[in-house]
Amino acid sequence: MEIGQKIRKIRELKGYSQECMAINLNVTQITYSRIETGQTKLDLRRLEKISEILEMDILQILSFDEKFLFKKCEQSGMKSSTNNMQKAERDLYKTQIQHLETEIIFLREIIKTAKK
Repeated sequence: MEIGQKIRKIRELKGYSQECMAINLNVTQITYSRIETGQTKLDLRRLEKISEILEMDILQILSFDEKFLFKKCEQSGMKSSTNNMQKAERDLYKTQIQHLETEIIFLREIIKTAKK
């Protein structure tokens, strides 16, 4: 399995969307998608950032084997980890929405002032 495929599987298991990953990496969703499909080569700095977002060590990502993971998950249960990731993604969206709402208010004030 290629590194991009491993990252995709881990991302999906943790409940992150490509858009969420892209935002955290400060790239477009298309650019992030190209990482997962192997169309864009990963440099060490970007791989480190991905490992931080996924809360995994780089070696864990590189050695990821979904067959082993599923066996381990059956033994320990993985529900709480997935819920935490979904909450983190929701919190990220809430923060982004609040920022955009503030920006809209600011821009409306500029337009209102310009009309006078």
